[in-house]
Amino acid sequence: MSLIELKRIVKSYPLDGLQLKILKGIDLQIEDGEFVAIMGPSGSGKSTLMNILGCLDKPTSGSYVLDGQRVDNMTADELAEIRNRKLGFVFQGFNLLPRTTALENVELPMVYANVPAAIREKRARDALTKVGLKERMYHQPSQLSGGQQQRVAIARAVVNEAPIIFADEPTGNLDTKMSVEIMKLFTRLNEELRRTIILVTHEDDIARYARRIIRLVDGEIYSDERNSRD
Repeated sequence: MSLIELKRIVKSYPLDGLQLKILKGIDLQIEDGEFVAIMGPSGSGKSTLMNILGCLDKPTSGSYVLDGQRVDNMTADELAEIRNRKLGFVFQGFNLLPRTTALENVELPMVYANVPAAIREKRARDALTKVGLKERMYHQPSQLSGGQQQRVAIARAVVNEAPIIFADEPTGNLDTKMSVEIMKLFTRLNEELRRTIILVTHEDDIARYARRIIRLVDGEIYSDERNSRD
């Protein structure tokens, strides 16, 4: 069984008394340990697809099985628990709490999971060390560069040992040099820690870090290709 399996996923939104169909029957399978990039022009449905894959939104119709569990018909509380246990998120805007340290930001998902304080701190320290921020643990976001802030966000995404990491335009606010560093970090998470990475990007040079590139056009999968990454 695939880690992720979508069947006939449709997502519609009401607009002027009609239903605007954003996703038009998506069938998709993603295996454990894959590194997948989702691409497409503005309005193609890639962010909508990411939100459904990440259990942040529910499809209008179709089925979604995640790690053997049917999730498209779960309640909001059940989806929140799935996100906390199995999914990590990295966003373009970092989404860090401004008046807290890097260490406290990374601890946050474990607070929601009721992990004891001593264990939280050790895991957060380990995660920040893995992303190269051992010397920046007590810095607040305003004291960190954009690349360092994104590293904090990545540490926060992996600290609960979530098997799947979703990254939505993670290099959108970074310069070229920092973008390369962040993508190398994602590659390491995929190859060394066996995390499944699902990346949304509109940049070809960023998508090339993935092993598989899925392109959406008008709410449908236009192409699904393997990438040697050589």
